[in-house]
Amino acid sequence: MREPDPKPYWNTNVARHPAILRAVPKGCGDALDVGSGDGLLARRLAGRAKRVTGIDTSPEMIACARELAAGHPNLNFIEGDFLTVDLPAAGYDFICSVTAVHHMDFEAALTRMRELLRPGGTLVVVGLAREASAAEWATMIATAPVVRIAKVLRRARGPEGMPVADPQMSYGQVRAAARRLLPGMRYRRHVLRRYSVIWEKTDFGTPAPRAASGRSS
Repeated sequence: MREPDPKPYWNTNVARHPAILRAVPKGCGDALDVGSGDGLLARRLAGRAKRVTGIDTSPEMIACARELAAGHPNLNFIEGDFLTVDLPAAGYDFICSVTAVHHMDFEAALTRMRELLRPGGTLVVVGLAREASAAEWATMIATAPVVRIAKVLRRARGPEGMPVADPQMSYGQVRAAARRLLPGMRYRRHVLRRYSVIWEKTDFGTPAPRAASGRSS
């Protein structure tokens, strides 16, 4: 039997975990982690939500997550396709996804997350995108040394067998689609080659009115 978190690892996905955890609403009942991998984030969410569900298409990752979650009755892991698996409509107070949405149809994935979120709930998507515009390439080139140094100093690594895929959408395409599907969302492009989208669903099930954009670390 493995320890709950043997030799906790760091990588540019794990770097976003603290911000994701801060976004969990107070008194969160049900949380959903889309593309949960080995369940590291789901296990951390278990300290902030009463019930946590992780879903992933990889049998290997789900098996690992279930083993590491042994003894945590509020954690549940589902092996399946997020876009088609049976999940309760408006059943979650918090939904997150870290570098998984580019493995799916982006618009279909965001639309389903929006529908699964309860009024008053929060959605956080952290993703990968490709550079397309001159500004996007300039940002990537300027931040590349920081990314390399961070990975070396923190000895970046991840769980073995994690599925990988190249992003097809550019940062600009991601932002435009997210704005249309989640009006009022907040978008950030981060130094460590990730973007984040945060959206709160109002009590009436309509998008929150505020919006902001920019870059942060």
